[in-house]
Amino acid sequence: MLHDATPCTEHARRTARTRMARLALAATVAAGACASKGPTVMDEHAAATTMVNTQIRARGVLDEAVLDAMARVPRHLFVPPDLHARAYDDTPLPIGYGQTISQPYIVGYMTEALQLTGVDRVLEIGTGSGYQAAVLAELVPEVYSIEIVPELAAQASRVLEEAGYRNVQVKAGDGYQGWPEHAPFARIIATAAPPEIPDALVDQLAVGGILVLPVGTDHQEIVIVTKTPEGAVTRRTIPVRFVPMVQERP
Repeated sequence: MLHDATPCTEHARRTARTRMARLALAATVAAGACASKGPTVMDEHAAATTMVNTQIRARGVLDEAVLDAMARVPRHLFVPPDLHARAYDDTPLPIGYGQTISQPYIVGYMTEALQLTGVDRVLEIGTGSGYQAAVLAELVPEVYSIEIVPELAAQASRVLEEAGYRNVQVKAGDGYQGWPEHAPFARIIATAAPPEIPDALVDQLAVGGILVLPVGTDHQEIVIVTKTPEGAVTRRTIPVRFVPMVQERP
């Protein structure tokens, strides 16, 4: 079932401020792009709209709140400068440190699978570029994101802040351990694949909550976990290929 992601009043105010900051940042980026005859804000808006319609909606992601969020997030800000022209392509892209920004369709698919209600506290494992966190920040009041590579955590935090996403907290740490200080979470999403579902993430999921993550090594699938009063119910869906979820060494 799809849920209406109608935000609370404070989240609505925050979202409006975020959009203003994002537009200002996009205008600054565009000014430099225009000077070098690169893509403009209009080009990027058109590319994002085309991405949503041809790559995501056409493949069956139909939650309008998710689609609208992905049309708003400036994906090019979350890839290296030399890949800006490919930011809206139907493919994952490298972001350094052996990590990638996920294919747009997969971001849409996993975000829809969370069944966000607009008032959820969400935990993300694997901040990476910060793009998935930005999409979530368009939809919920609070996003907590963990990245094991300190350099990526710092970079994503900076980009998110500059883009106006101030409802995202990023920390460098071990995603296998979750973020117990802010648990329980109504929703948890992982953008790296553990061989098995980490117990700590299920423990930190609220009753009635949903966990979406890729699971596996050689063969990976998206697994959707729903936590009930009786325990966790899992459902396996589509095959995927994600970078492994890395655990800190003792």
